[in-house]
Amino acid sequence: MECGTHVVTAAEVAPYAHSEQAMAAQMLPARLEPGMLVLADRNFYGFKLWRIACASGAMLVWRVKSNLKLAVRKVLPDGSYLSTVFDSDDRHRRAGQTVRVVEYALQDLATPAQDSYRLVTNILDPKRAPALELAALYHERWEIEGVFDEFKTHLRANSTVLRSKTPDLVLQELWGLLLAHFAIRQLMAQAA
Repeated sequence: MECGTHVVTAAEVAPYAHSEQAMAAQMLPARLEPGMLVLADRNFYGFKLWRIACASGAMLVWRVKSNLKLAVRKVLPDGSYLSTVFDSDDRHRRAGQTVRVVEYALQDLATPAQDSYRLVTNILDPKRAPALELAALYHERWEIEGVFDEFKTHLRANSTVLRSKTPDLVLQELWGLLLAHFAIRQLMAQAA
């Protein structure tokens, strides 16, 4: 989804047993374009999915889990650093990809926060995207939670589950909700 307009630009539906990562790997190649900036939470980072997204030419800023080993190769002027990521199957670490790492912690918050955040990006030049800007930008990823709220609370009103009783009708109802949401957000963007 787009952070500014809250428009859902692509969606994938699959049985419960399919992981979000597998669905993203199927959907992203056709949806990402050069010049796009893609924010993703740590649950989505995996070397194979990262490579798929990078191949599109899109700029990526993805949070990674704290247990991902990211050796410092070169510290950059803005405090970020270059590192190399590898596929877990690459035991000899021969086919890595260079990434820029931004590490930071949020301070002076009203509510307790995570100890620290680690982002990886394929934007290797700190002049093009300074670390502070990327850290501030990453939190825009939470805009998707607002979209989920729009679906769950506002668009469906008092309905707690989809009404349809067959798989085909559930899909039809889900795509209908996505289309209704798109129309409403499009009108809001035009009005703004």
